[in-house]
Amino acid sequence: MREMWEQRYGAEEYAYGREPNEFFKSEIGKIKPGRLLVAGAGEGRDAVYAATQGWQVDAFDLSEKGREKALRLAADHGVQINFSVTDAARYVAVPGSYDAVALIYFHLPPVVRTHLYTEVIRGLKPGGVLVVEAFTPSQLSNNSGGPKDISMLVTAEVLRGLCADMRIVLCEETQTTLNEGPYHQGHADIVRLIAVK
Repeated sequence: MREMWEQRYGAEEYAYGREPNEFFKSEIGKIKPGRLLVAGAGEGRDAVYAATQGWQVDAFDLSEKGREKALRLAADHGVQINFSVTDAARYVAVPGSYDAVALIYFHLPPVVRTHLYTEVIRGLKPGGVLVVEAFTPSQLSNNSGGPKDISMLVTAEVLRGLCADMRIVLCEETQTTLNEGPYHQGHADIVRLIAVK
């Protein structure tokens, strides 16, 4: 898995573009800037955008190449982010650290997904917000991105289960048209979640 991401992020072009995900941008704009975790941050588009909006940003990804490009993007925007190379399966949160956590197209095997959600929710402060956008199993019939392993794709029901102890503000499966770099282009079947601790 790491090799695939190193290869993808090793290209000069940003795999998912340099601009933030639209849903992330919209939702983070509704929250007073504080401390944010962007998990599975890739090449840093969402983390860097949040930093330009006054957020103190921690981010992690499995890829060293992703980290390099994220730090370059931050420098281009004149902001700083704290970006570590970390395996989601080994991530451990400091309880009550974050005002918001973003999981944008961060698809994981079920056991790792359960671990990560447990940890990031633990890492949220009371009143902290979790923002998620991900592909649903219906995405398998599209060519606009995402893993081809159905177990890594999520439904609204799965997300509700993972966030059972949170207040669900939004949890819906919908469709969108992606225009995010070369790897996210076209019609997509997605799920979006906003949950408050």
